[in-house]
Amino acid sequence: MLNRKTVDFAARLALATGCTINAKSLFARKNYFYPDLPKGYQISQFEQPFCEKGRIIIDTASGEPYEVRIRRIHLEEDAGKSMHHETYVSADESLVDLNRCGVPLLELVTEPDVRAPEDAAVFLSHLRQLVRYLEICDGNMEEGSLRCDANISVRRRGTATLGTKTELKNMNSFRHVERALTYEYARQCALLDEGQEVLQETLLWDPGRNVAVPMRSKEFSHDYRYFPEPDLLPVMIDAGWIEEQRQQLPELPRAKKERYQREFALPAYDAALLSEDADVARYFEAVAAQVADKKLASNWVMGEVLRACKESGKSISELAMTPLRLVELLEMVSRSEINAAVAKKILEEVVRTGHAPRTLVAEGGMAQINDDAALRRAIARVLQQQAGDVQSYLQGNEKVFGFLMGLVMKATSGRANPKTVTTLLREALADRKRS
Repeated sequence: MLNRKTVDFAARLALATGCTINAKSLFARKNYFYPDLPKGYQISQFEQPFCEKGRIIIDTASGEPYEVRIRRIHLEEDAGKSMHHETYVSADESLVDLNRCGVPLLELVTEPDVRAPEDAAVFLSHLRQLVRYLEICDGNMEEGSLRCDANISVRRRGTATLGTKTELKNMNSFRHVERALTYEYARQCALLDEGQEVLQETLLWDPGRNVAVPMRSKEFSHDYRYFPEPDLLPVMIDAGWIEEQRQQLPELPRAKKERYQREFALPAYDAALLSEDADVARYFEAVAAQVADKKLASNWVMGEVLRACKESGKSISELAMTPLRLVELLEMVSRSEINAAVAKKILEEVVRTGHAPRTLVAEGGMAQINDDAALRRAIARVLQQQAGDVQSYLQGNEKVFGFLMGLVMKATSGRANPKTVTTLLREALADRKRS
C-alpha cells in the first residue's frame, strides 16, 4: 500500500525545489539481484515519476551561487542493509539487516551540474537544511536518514561530452562524499591520461583506507527489467491539492536569510547562521520580536546560546534559557542593571538550574555597580596597590591600562559598570599625571 504521508512529503519537497508535480505518476517494479530485499524486487517509479524539473541554488566556497537542476524526485521503497566490512563480520562473511525494508523513500536525482567535490558537499548540506525545514526528514546521514549515491564522470578540457560515469556508494557524511569524489576524479583522470578506459561500475567507498573499491558493474536502466507495479494504482494529483500543499510550506532558508538581512539589517554571515536551522531561526525571531537591538539579539543567540547548546548537549528548544528569559537578560544588560560579563554567568546558571535571570541576579547579589563614589573608592585602592604599574602607565605604557581595568573589575567581583570604570580610571590616572 502507498503511504499517504509520503505523498504529502514528496509534494513539499517538489514545491520547495520548484519541481512540476505530474498529474499522474506510476509505480514500477525494479528487478535485479537484491541480497537485502527478500521479495527480490523494489517498488519504485520509472517512466512517470512524481515530479520533475526543479532546482536548488547552492552557495559555493567562492561566494558565487549556482543552480543545480533537479531531473526528478520519485517515490520508492528502501531495501535492507548489507554489511561486508570487517568492523561487523569476518572477511569471508556478510550480514544483512532487513529492518528498513519497505520503508518509504524519496529519491532526488540531479542533472550533472555539480562541478567540484566540495560543491557536492555544499549541495548535500543545502538539501539537508531543506528537508529539515520541511520537517520531512531529520537529515541524519550517520543513521541513514539521508543518503547519497554520487555519480561522477570527467571530460577533457575544451570538450563538451562527459565520459563514462561511475557510482560511489557507502557515504554517510559530507566529508566522505567530498573525499570519495576527489579520489575518484583523480583516478579517472589518471586512467585517461594513460590511455586506459574508465569502466562503468559501482564503487564502495572505504573511509578507513581512503579508497574506492569495485562492488559490481553498473547497470543500465534496461538491466533492471522495469515493468508496471500491478498491485498499486496510479497516483492522481489535482491542482487544488497541490495548492493546499503550497500554502502549508514554511518560509524556506534562502528567503529567511534574505529577510533577516533586509528586515533586521543583519550581516550576511549572521543571517546565514541564524537561518541554517529552523529551531534556531524560531528562537532568534522570538527574541528579536521583543529586543530593539537586533544585532545584540543575533550576537547572543549565535554566541552564548549556541555555545550553551553545545556544552549541555541539548537542542535549542530544550534549553532552560528560553527566548523569553534571554529577552529578560538582555533587557537587564541594556538598562545597565548587569554588565555583559555577569550576564554570561547568569546565562550559564539559567541553563544549569532553570531559574529565571532576575531571580539569580537578586539572590546572587550580582547587580551592576553604577555608583560613581563606590567605583572611585575601588579605583583608588587598586592604584595605591599597583604604584609601579601606575608609574609605567604615566611613562607612556598604554597597555597597563587594560591590566588596571581588570583589577578594578576583579575588586568589584565583575559587577562594576565597565564604561563608567573606564571613564573614572582615566580621570584618576590623569590626576596622578598632573600631580
